[in-house]
Amino acid sequence: MPCSAPLPRRVGRPRSAEADAAIMDATRAALVEVGWSRLTMGHVAARAGVAKTTLYRRWANKGELVVHAVAALFDELDLPDRGSLRADIEGVVISFGRLLQLPETNASLMAVVAESTHDPALREPIREAIVDRQKRLVLQGRERAQARGELPPDAGNAEESARFVDLIFDVIAGAVVHRTLVSAEPVDEEWAQRFTTLLLDGLAAASRPH
Repeated sequence: MPCSAPLPRRVGRPRSAEADAAIMDATRAALVEVGWSRLTMGHVAARAGVAKTTLYRRWANKGELVVHAVAALFDELDLPDRGSLRADIEGVVISFGRLLQLPETNASLMAVVAESTHDPALREPIREAIVDRQKRLVLQGRERAQARGELPPDAGNAEESARFVDLIFDVIAGAVVHRTLVSAEPVDEEWAQRFTTLLLDGLAAASRPH
């Protein structure tokens, strides 16, 4: 007697994109309103209009939830082709600066980074969900500049290329985060232009009057 075909595995109800968005919005709004120490999963569930069990099925604790909420904001960054490497860098620097100046981004990022200094378990999710995912912009910009002939093709191995991408990401992200969140200064067009000149042409060029 032939064996019957295995029954398809039952899965839960598909996630709602609207519910996901509501949870992310509620998480960031709650951080702005009550701060990390008073934030609870129940608080987020109530604001989002979902059951608390819905949150715990996806995130083990509020740290994971907040990291996901921050990552969702940064995933909105893109790198449209502005015609040159210089213009691409200036554009993404300004977009990144504007995103960091939003209260929900500012509060969420500062809270999760501060908490990670006390909770090392948060560092890996931050790196994977936020840092590593945003390196896509560096890779995209570099490949585009190479195709235009503005940058030479990769000469080293994959490991060396990855270290170079890490360095560029650290320089750009570090400068913009420090400018907006530490110095509390705007990332406007003038600053973005001077920063891009420093990055591409060096200290001598950046020190000339604009």
